[in-house]
Amino acid sequence: MRIRNEKRRVVRTGFTLMEILVVVAIIMILASVGGYIYLKHLDEARDSAALLQVKTLTQACEAYYTKTGEWPPSLLTLTEKGADGSRPYLEPDALKTPWGTQYQYDPSGPNNGGNKPDIWAESPTKGKVGNWPAQTAS
Repeated sequence: MRIRNEKRRVVRTGFTLMEILVVVAIIMILASVGGYIYLKHLDEARDSAALLQVKTLTQACEAYYTKTGEWPPSLLTLTEKGADGSRPYLEPDALKTPWGTQYQYDPSGPNNGGNKPDIWAESPTKGKVGNWPAQTAS
């Protein structure tokens, strides 16, 4: 019998721990960058939704003014049935901001020159999002 000294080839059947850690690190970096971009766009979408809802609330106030000749004393008034049994101008959930708080209301309208009431929401990113000209132009 002859004994041969042959080099045996080692066949790899899996990944090393280092390779797995590198892949996990790359995935974590991509996920964190994607999450940051997603959250930034989510904040912008909430600000836009709040501005659109402020415009809807302003239109409901104008409809109330047209019908009664005076601005509503509060936004809650717009969710109640009229004295004549007419439907409310808004559903109660229309008074909630995208952040879960209530819209603010000032019937004297100092930011609108007293021409219409001020309606606004407090945005964590933009501050006040309201229905006065500097807000609606953006």
